[in-house]
Amino acid sequence: MSRRGRRRQLSAEERALWDHVVRSVKPLKLPAVPQDVAPLVPDAAPVAPELPAAAAPAKAVKAARPKAPPAVPPAPPLAALEPKARRRLGRGAEVDARLDLHGLTQAAAHRRLRLFLTEAQALGHSVVLVITGKGDPERLMSTGPAFGEGRGVLKRAVPLWLAEPDLRMIVVGFESAGRRHGGEGALYVRIRRRKA
Repeated sequence: MSRRGRRRQLSAEERALWDHVVRSVKPLKLPAVPQDVAPLVPDAAPVAPELPAAAAPAKAVKAARPKAPPAVPPAPPLAALEPKARRRLGRGAEVDARLDLHGLTQAAAHRRLRLFLTEAQALGHSVVLVITGKGDPERLMSTGPAFGEGRGVLKRAVPLWLAEPDLRMIVVGFESAGRRHGGEGALYVRIRRRKA
């Protein structure tokens, strides 16, 4: 038989201790149930106590709801250039303004981009060119990542910045520029018209 299947016999000392504990235990005294309280009936619907006619309120009072703060309008969605404008720019049509971010740190490029886009909107521009560069692997090798920004950091960061909610109030949309304007190293940015 396994060890689990067998019960161990209590020693004489253990048996005496157990008997003492059993004799010293006294049953708990439960409070008496008042006569006017009905016993709980399971699955019974709760019954509301009836109020005297004089105490019943004439009209139900609505609970005052706290007012929610005004909702912030969602940022408008980004949209691509219209095909007609895209074809014109691809054939070499001029953009309204240009911003070259080559050689800037991320912090300086971010500040300059915000200022440029704000000014472009104030001037009524519709399409601007933002040059990020494709990243220079030779510069990274010669200066090291601690000194330079690295390969294509601005190329990856600028689209993220343009999609930020506060800039979307200025930016309608953006996409890679045509080869004549820098290709993968630049972006066409559509500017939202300023509301009068």
